[in-house]
Amino acid sequence: MKRLVINLDRSPDRLAHMASEFARIGIGFERIAGIDAQDHPNLVLQPQHAIHAIRPLAGSEIACLHSHRACWTIIAQDDAPYGAVFEDDMVFSGRAGALLGDTSWVPAGADVVKLETFFSRTVIQRRRAPAGHGFSTVRLRKGHPGAGGYLLSRQMARAFLEATAQVNIAVDDLIFNPAMSAGRNIYQLVPALCAQDQFVGDRLPSLLDQERDAARTASGLMARQSKPTAVRISREAGRTVRWIADFCRLRRQIVVPFGPIEATD
Repeated sequence: MKRLVINLDRSPDRLAHMASEFARIGIGFERIAGIDAQDHPNLVLQPQHAIHAIRPLAGSEIACLHSHRACWTIIAQDDAPYGAVFEDDMVFSGRAGALLGDTSWVPAGADVVKLETFFSRTVIQRRRAPAGHGFSTVRLRKGHPGAGGYLLSRQMARAFLEATAQVNIAVDDLIFNPAMSAGRNIYQLVPALCAQDQFVGDRLPSLLDQERDAARTASGLMARQSKPTAVRISREAGRTVRWIADFCRLRRQIVVPFGPIEATD
């Protein structure tokens, strides 16, 4: 299985970080040169998916998609049934190497396995399947932001390439948004095998977040508006109804934990 790391040419510090992380877990990787929005200002002129009608994608977000597409192309053409894709600001659990060196633990028929946690609440199926080394796989039943670390099947890589051949979409929307992933077998690794450094080390701020926020500020979309009381009450009531529905369908809400950074027996 290939382990691909997206890295911009202008970010050698992040490449050094990932080299250190992979060395720590005892496994190798392949660098994929990321598409840099600074070098491609016309990216924002490309067609975008309809879900971005209210807030169009920034150039950095479109560049991010094309960087992931470069990885999908490699996975789609490889002999291995799965490949792993990582962005260059990830921190690994100390036990990550055992899973990244073998795919026998991947559930049969899985299209995608999300390896990271974004520390945001999501919904998973209650039933778990052991993946070994203290990890389990569960069906992901709600959106879980981030595309910093995931396992992708060869067939799904081909499907993603076809889906984005003529239109751009945020990577994590394409992969993990329920509205876009209907019919796919999407799994979550619990605890997560990796997380962005901004959450656990705070040494590498997210370049994508910085550039996206700058674009939103320039367009006036960062201005927050207070929600009316009736809207807030309705939203809380909706959350309660969804919690009851999830419970009845053998699902549960969870903030996916991160596996220990230090290796344990």
